[in-house]
Amino acid sequence: MCSKITNTPIGLKLRVLHRVRLVIAAIVRFFFCLYYGTEGKKLPPIQDDILKLPAVEVARKIRQMEISSVEIVEACIRRIKDVNSVVNCFVEDRFTMALKEAREADELVRSGQMNTKQLAQEKPFLGVPFTTKDCIAVKGLHQTSGVVLRKDFIAEEDADVIKRLRDKGAIIIGLTNVPELCMWWETHNHIHGRTKNPYNTTRIVGGSSGGEGCMQAVAGSIFGIGSDIGGSIRMPAYFNGIFGHKPSRNIVSNKGQYPAPKSELHNSFLGIGPMTRHAVDLEPLLEIMAGENCTKLNLNQKVDIEKLKVFYQYSNEAPLTDPVDPEIIGAMKKVVEFLHVKYKVQPEEIKIDQLKKSVPIWFATMKQEKKFGHFIMESDSVSSILKEIFKNIIGCSGNTFIGLITALFDYSGTQFGSEKYKHFLKKRDDLEKTFKDILGDNGVLLYPTHPTTAPYHNEPLVKAMNFCYTAIINCLGLPSTTVPLGLSKEGLPIGIQVIANHNNDRLCLAVAKELDNAFGGWIEPGKI
Repeated sequence: MCSKITNTPIGLKLRVLHRVRLVIAAIVRFFFCLYYGTEGKKLPPIQDDILKLPAVEVARKIRQMEISSVEIVEACIRRIKDVNSVVNCFVEDRFTMALKEAREADELVRSGQMNTKQLAQEKPFLGVPFTTKDCIAVKGLHQTSGVVLRKDFIAEEDADVIKRLRDKGAIIIGLTNVPELCMWWETHNHIHGRTKNPYNTTRIVGGSSGGEGCMQAVAGSIFGIGSDIGGSIRMPAYFNGIFGHKPSRNIVSNKGQYPAPKSELHNSFLGIGPMTRHAVDLEPLLEIMAGENCTKLNLNQKVDIEKLKVFYQYSNEAPLTDPVDPEIIGAMKKVVEFLHVKYKVQPEEIKIDQLKKSVPIWFATMKQEKKFGHFIMESDSVSSILKEIFKNIIGCSGNTFIGLITALFDYSGTQFGSEKYKHFLKKRDDLEKTFKDILGDNGVLLYPTHPTTAPYHNEPLVKAMNFCYTAIINCLGLPSTTVPLGLSKEGLPIGIQVIANHNNDRLCLAVAKELDNAFGGWIEPGKI
């Protein structure tokens, strides 16, 4: 562990800044409450019950001809058309091709060329429609990553993960919305606009897989694919009340994603993973997505919950972050109690003090030679960024305000290759060793995914560092699964993340399935 923030001048400044930020955030929250009110637009209920089933169950029904792939694809299309005008999560379709592929899947089943056992082994997701975020390449569709400069870019081939899923029979039906360059935790860009939370449309869906998190919450596709470099799967999964898994580092190929990681270090932070309404779908999807690396995960090895070492930590107490909401702490306490009563597990509360450094560690290790602005602007000099910020204020910029602020911020703080940069890389390595020593090969950590429920639109601007609960796990390369645990008093999803040691993804997934069964998992928006 490490020492607490001391009474150094820097420590005192941080505490003062932290308190000032909390006051500003409280004032902003008050005015946002007045502006937005307490309720947003209501979504129509789900009409096709097949959309509520796990992907593995949908696939089984297709194989056994209890329902056709065409019927399911048509149900997804109807649902998307019913809800997208309200939540704006879906940005491009391939409905015509998807229906053609669905007819081909149904014909394969009817032909008898493969029996149900062969189909289950070779085409386990035959005819099952899915979606992915607009930064993962799908041949023939746009791949903008929310960047206006890329609004006309068309992918020429599928990303590795899309190809693997299609090889196993799954049918891609379209793309979902992302923030500009996938580098903010509210989903909004100047190509497709803002995505709204289905539980309360005045609130955010998270980012950068925010459109996908929303798509899964409203049951517009049977499963989804996201990517995560600082919480981009887990925060949207949390805000939208679904399951999302960030795999262990270097397990799932990042080929075909934009922006592509430029170094082995950044490639290890970035992880593509499944986003689902049901925990039971995570493992079979991860098995396909991992390809040849699946053997490293031993997913078929049974997990005995009774023999798990369970640790939990309620907060990282990092400067410039919000206190963890009491309802989230309460939900974690219920999980701890449940595991103790049902499995006689003795969960242990721990306090990893190094987690207080989550923010500077992530920011430092994300630094690279090429500046952020290079990816979203034709010229990324400081003067060009300042000029574009002015244009944004008067409504004349193709960039989002937060994208430009991020580009400007990239010129400050720890710089790539500096002694300070190396210092924080060492801090990261020390923290990784701490986690490895604690978790071993049979331990999991219960930890907040985020300290609050979904904020109002634009409110993350005064809560910017709250993402560090997920971001630090990317730095460490650990697997993590976000698990929904019901709704808050305001009707917004709450939950936690389950973290394990490298390549022990099966532990996260096993606990997720157990908690899904115990706490009810995904709840249809507007149902309660």
